[in-house]
Amino acid sequence: MTERAMQQPEEQSRKRSATEIMVRLSEIFTSIEGEGAFFGTKTMFVRLAGCPLKCHWCDTSYAIPMDSGNVHAADKVKEMISRELQENTFKVNFTGGEPLAQHEAVIELAKFVREKGTKTYLESACYDSRRFAKVLPHIDICKIEFKMRDAKAVDDSNYDNLRKNELECLKIAIDAEKKPYIKVVVSNSTDIHDFSDLVKQIFAVASPRNIAGFIIQPTHKIDEPVLERLFAFYDAIYPFYSEVRVIPQLHKIIGAR
Repeated sequence: MTERAMQQPEEQSRKRSATEIMVRLSEIFTSIEGEGAFFGTKTMFVRLAGCPLKCHWCDTSYAIPMDSGNVHAADKVKEMISRELQENTFKVNFTGGEPLAQHEAVIELAKFVREKGTKTYLESACYDSRRFAKVLPHIDICKIEFKMRDAKAVDDSNYDNLRKNELECLKIAIDAEKKPYIKVVVSNSTDIHDFSDLVKQIFAVASPRNIAGFIIQPTHKIDEPVLERLFAFYDAIYPFYSEVRVIPQLHKIIGAR
């Protein structure tokens, strides 16, 4: 048997596995990025449906149920991306829901987006460091998000494990030289002492030279933090990282999706 003949079954297997990947999709649309270090950029959002977390201030509650959205073959979603992708789009944002809940689908779609010459971005809660490590090689712009306890993303018994995974994702991204940026959503109920402890944990892993930014994002219309509390969060970070920024959700201010 020739070497080529021996390779054919493997190639056919790869093609079948890609075709068989199913994507539970909520929506695809293009808008202005409203959050984080890359706010203001023209972005395609590929919103995957289903999220194992339960943040009480989540503004996409329709995409939380694990059986929400519609199921499509990955090839069908690629067609949808190709059809909807506009000129001068800066990046494709894989968001949710929680994209790591469908990490194999994200890998397949991110490869496709890169082949089209567009940057990839993962909008994830970083709740599973093993899945994050698998997806990361296919992601160009890396954000590490930390959930404060008052977000109620998980119950108290699972919160320490969530924090552990977030910190591990940060370490994985730094080791991969992705120069991630960090985002933390805060409310008026966020405990400043817990926040200060988080900052110390972050900078035990990271240094200013290997992160691209630190964003404090205030909640919008749900337990919004007053200015004095935002100063307290800012002041907790500044001694470690002077490029910290407080950035609200721009898309809600300008009336975009």
